[in-house]
Amino acid sequence: MVDLDDKIHIQQVLDGETASFTHLVDKYKDMVFTVIYQILRQREDAEDAAQTVFIKAFKNLSSFQGGSKFSTWLYTIAYRTAIAKTKLKKFDTVDDTFQIDIATDNTFPQLEEMKNKEQKIYVKKAIDALPEIESAVISLFYMDECSIQEIVDITKLTESNVKVKLHRARKALKANLEGLLQQEMKSII
Repeated sequence: MVDLDDKIHIQQVLDGETASFTHLVDKYKDMVFTVIYQILRQREDAEDAAQTVFIKAFKNLSSFQGGSKFSTWLYTIAYRTAIAKTKLKKFDTVDDTFQIDIATDNTFPQLEEMKNKEQKIYVKKAIDALPEIESAVISLFYMDECSIQEIVDITKLTESNVKVKLHRARKALKANLEGLLQQEMKSII
């Protein structure tokens, strides 16, 4: 069940070639960050937690049994680390200073590229407005393409609970998007 490439690098790390862990970090760093960010909602905290996740994964790599995907095992560590961090510190659930990295050059991209970027911006805003767990579950399902069973393994929620959270998240996401688009229309008109 483990990706052959992952299996090779895991074995190399276990055999003492610790530099091979860099490959695993490079491969999964963005997805781990996304999972954590969906829960913590603060970039700096998510970056710190992501580093913690990879340190934990490195230290506990020998406990990885290979019965599931390495990514599922890693996402489980990420999810639990983020949840533990939320219990240690209270975070504001709404960030009024939502910032988006937009290229500052003066050239105008093609209309289709602009449309895709705008869609991504609205989807990100709508996902960020969801409760932390629902945000993480919907990100795992759609962005990281995890199966329901993988999400169950990561979150330790029941299968039915994951399905319910996905259903609720989809409904809330739709409502959030409709609200954002209505606000945009009002500001244009």
